Amino acid sequence: MDRREFMKKAGAGIIAAGALPGPGPRPAGPIAPAAAQPLDGRRILTFNSVIRVNQIEVTRTRNEGFDEADRHTPENVRALRDALAAGWPGAPMTWAFSWRALFDERENYRRIREIIPAFHEKYGDDVTFIPGAYFANAYNTRDQVDRDLHDGLSRVSEIMGGGFRPKSVIAGFLAAANQKYLAEREGIRVCQGNIWSQYAVDNQDGEGSISYPYYPSTEHFCKPAQGAGDFIDCVNLDGWTCDFLAARRQGQNWAASQRSRMGVGPIETIEWFGPEVGLAQIVQTTAAHFDTGFALNGWAWVTNCWEISLVPQIGHLEVLTRWTKRIRERWPSAECLTLGDFGSAFRDQYPNNDNLRYRFVQKGTGVGGSEVPLEIRWFMCREFRLALLRSWRDKGPERVIDFTRYDLPAREPRDLTRRWSLMGRINQKGTRPQDEPVPFGSLASDERALIQKWFPELKT
Repeated sequence: MDRREFMKKAGAGIIAAGALPGPGPRPAGPIAPAAAQPLDGRRILTFNSVIRVNQIEVTRTRNEGFDEADRHTPENVRALRDALAAGWPGAPMTWAFSWRALFDERENYRRIREIIPAFHEKYGDDVTFIPGAYFANAYNTRDQVDRDLHDGLSRVSEIMGGGFRPKSVIAGFLAAANQKYLAEREGIRVCQGNIWSQYAVDNQDGEGSISYPYYPSTEHFCKPAQGAGDFIDCVNLDGWTCDFLAARRQGQNWAASQRSRMGVGPIETIEWFGPEVGLAQIVQTTAAHFDTGFALNGWAWVTNCWEISLVPQIGHLEVLTRWTKRIRERWPSAECLTLGDFGSAFRDQYPNNDNLRYRFVQKGTGVGGSEVPLEIRWFMCREFRLALLRSWRDKGPERVIDFTRYDLPAREPRDLTRRWSLMGRINQKGTRPQDEPVPFGSLASDERALIQKWFPELKT
């Protein structure tokens, strides 16, 4: 239950008891939807931000990176919130506090914790906790992460008051056992728990998942559950939408201006290429989903994270305003939801992974690692993901650059390591000799049969 729902029910009880003559004026701001609606026919944006103290708070007491307290100010928090509201009036977003940001007693953090509840009241924003600053399982046991989730979520409820409970958790990467704990012990069934395609970037790898929502397997958070026996009832969401061609890269090639996570995120677009080129890349990545992806899948989703530390680092908040205005102009029916409400809509339409069939097509934008004249096609479902790459200019044949099967056993690492990827038969990053692209026809007959069972159009 969120804080506004709690207050509404509490007020109704007082009125029923005769303490008040009747309800007062409707409060300003958007009213949360009474129930989730299926996703068909919808274009959805989710937007979130992270408030922290240190760059990477790997445990409750240990940090890597540097203190960012000077960047996390009430003024920067309000500036980001105002930039979204200017581009999309009334749009809700999701906020996540790190462990230290929940407890730091310096004035700026006390004031931030005072103003965030007002955003929930005014816009319907969700507020939650981020364990380990994206990389909790690289530095903490699963039991410790469970404790951090419990205590961090409890602290968020305390700050928000009024019986508030987060609708989702932001985690970067989160092990399957911890997502199971979230669902079964904390009652939170939406988790931003994978960063699609991340490899050789920051402090943890998690390459190998599908990029749209799925229910994870108990075997590995990157693997969609195959059935009731390995099913975790927690919707696993990507961290931010990437350009599919740029995502073939590993890490950051600074010399060639190729950054694997380039898409809608501000670091890889605005900071590197400037506001005009950066905005063009953000809009074109959005269109790959809201135009082509929508036509292929019947609904579309784009997600973005703009950490508060980036507000003074990158600036150009007007790009956020221009981007969201452009979404509303180009796709007037588009909606902006919190991560929790989006996950609830997914749950309403998909009770399991059985009917997940995602198709994507994207041509190179000419920015960074998104090369012209390449075109990539992705096919993702419960049992595998498949990527085909070709040059549309040369009209050459497509080649398989990724084929990752999920119907095979998988296992997460048991030790504390950055290596959490799920590498399949062929992987898009090309880090192994076996990852050399191959013609589709060179796949084994049983592999082609599996692919064509899910995507019959590939029989030709």
